[in-house]
Amino acid sequence: MMIKDRSLRRDPDLRGELAFLAKGCDFVLPSRFKKRLKSFQQAQVQNKQDKKPVTPSLTPTNSTITPQSLLSTNKETVGAPLSINIPTFYFPYGLPNICNNHDEIITKVEAAFSEFEDKKVPYNEMGKIIKICGCPLYWKAPMFNASGGEQTGFVSVHSFVAMWRKILHNCHDDASKFICLLAKPNCNYLEQEDFIPILQDIVETHPGLTFLKDAPEFHSRYITTVIQRIFYIVNRSWSRKISLIELKKSNFLQTLALLEEEEDINQITDYFSYEHFYVIYCKFWELDTDHDLYINQSDLARYNDQALSSRIIERIFTGAVLRGSQEQKENQMSYADFVWFLISEEDKRCLTSIEYWFRCMDLDGDGTLSMYELEYFYEEQCERMESMGIEPLPFHDLLCQMLDLVKPEYEGRITLRDLKRCRMAHVFYNTFFNLEKYLDNEQRDPFAVQKDVENDSPEPSDWDRYAAEEYEILVAEESGSVQLQEGSFEDDYETDELLSMSEIGEKSDNLVISHLSA
Repeated sequence: MMIKDRSLRRDPDLRGELAFLAKGCDFVLPSRFKKRLKSFQQAQVQNKQDKKPVTPSLTPTNSTITPQSLLSTNKETVGAPLSINIPTFYFPYGLPNICNNHDEIITKVEAAFSEFEDKKVPYNEMGKIIKICGCPLYWKAPMFNASGGEQTGFVSVHSFVAMWRKILHNCHDDASKFICLLAKPNCNYLEQEDFIPILQDIVETHPGLTFLKDAPEFHSRYITTVIQRIFYIVNRSWSRKISLIELKKSNFLQTLALLEEEEDINQITDYFSYEHFYVIYCKFWELDTDHDLYINQSDLARYNDQALSSRIIERIFTGAVLRGSQEQKENQMSYADFVWFLISEEDKRCLTSIEYWFRCMDLDGDGTLSMYELEYFYEEQCERMESMGIEPLPFHDLLCQMLDLVKPEYEGRITLRDLKRCRMAHVFYNTFFNLEKYLDNEQRDPFAVQKDVENDSPEPSDWDRYAAEEYEILVAEESGSVQLQEGSFEDDYETDELLSMSEIGEKSDNLVISHLSA
C-alpha cells in the first residue's frame, strides 16, 4: 500500500507512529520516509524552542542572587582562570611552627660545642648536644653519623650546625627528623640495616644490657631480633621499607624515648625486651641442631611437639611469607624469618599474624579463602585426630561453625577483612593447622571464649604472656641444671631465698648468657 504525501501531512497519528518506528527501525523504512520523518522531527524541535520563554538578563536588577543566576554565570566563566588562594593543607613532614626559634637553638648548640677542645665533640659526649636539641638520648648515634662523625671519630661544630639547621628547616616533627637522620641519601624510607647504629648504641650503653658487654657475640643476635620485631609491628605494608606514614602510626618513637627513663629494659616489652629475645633465640636454638642459623622443614616440624600440620609448614617454605628475604636460602628459614614465625604462631590476634597465616592458607593467591582451601588444610587435621583415636567433626559441620564464627561478607569465601573484623581469627587458624591448640579450644568453656571476645580492657597480648611464661621456664630449667651439676641444689635454693631482687636478676642474666654460649 502506497501512502501519498498529502495523507502523511494530514494524519498526525500516522506521523507519530512512523516517528516511533523510525527510532529503532530505520533499516526497515524506505529512504523517502526517513527523509520526511527527519524533517518533521526537526520542525517539532524548532517549535518547542520557539515556545520557550525568553531568559532574563544575566545581570540582575536587584541585589538578590539566585542559584540559577550563579549557574549561568559559571557557564560563561568556565574558561576563565580562577584566582582563589587555597592555603596549604598537606604537610607530610609536619606542620611548620612559626613560634620555634631555630636560631636560639643553634646558639645554644654552638655554646655547648665551645666547651670542648677545638669545638669538636667525641661520641661519648654527644648526649649533651642531643638534649640541647630536644631529642631523645638514643638519637645520638644517627645524629653523630649524619654530622660526619663516623669517618672522623668526632663532630665539629660547623658540620653539626649545618646538618641540624637543614633538618630543622625541612622537617617539623619527630618522625620526619628520624627518617631524615637514619635513611640513605635520597630515600624517604627506612630499611633494616638503617637501624643497626642506633641499636648498637643501645646494646653498648643501656644500663639494662650491661651484662651483654661480656658476650659481644650475641650483640648481632639481639639487634637482629629487635629489627625484626620493629618491622613486624611497624611495616604494615610488608614492603620491608618503613615509610613516614607507617612510622607516625606506630608507637616506636615513643617506645624509643622510654629507654632513656627505664633502666630495666625488660619492662619495655615492645621491641627491646631482652627476655623476649632470650625466648625467641632459645626456641630457634633448639630447632637448629647444626647451629648454622638456618632451619629446614623437618626442623620446624619439631616445634612444640609436632603441633603444626605438615601442609602449613610446606606453605611457609614456599615463599608465601618468606618472599623478599635477602638472607633466605632455598628451603631454609633464617633466624630473622623465625622471629616472624614464632610471634605469629603464639599471637594470632595481632594484625600482622592474621595477615601472615592468611597468606599461608591462600593457596591460589586470589585474596580469599575458598571452601576448597579450608578442606585441604582440615583433611590433615582429621587424619591426625583419627590416629590419636579422636573422632573428627565432619567437614560440613565444621564449615558451618567457622562460617558462623567469621560471618563472611560474601557467601562461599572468607577474606582477610572478615578475619580481622571477627576478632576470632586465632580460633579459626588453630582449627585448620594447629591440632594442640584446636583441641584445647574445643575443651574450653564457650562462655569464657565469648568473654575474651567482648573484653576490651588493655591486657598483655598473647605474645607477652607466652614470652613471660617461657622465660620463667627456661631460666628455671637452666638454673636447675647448673645447680645439679654443682651438686649443691639444696644449698643454692636456700641461698636464693635470701638474695635481693636485683641479685636474682643478675644471676638469671648470667645463666642466660651461659646457656646461650653452650
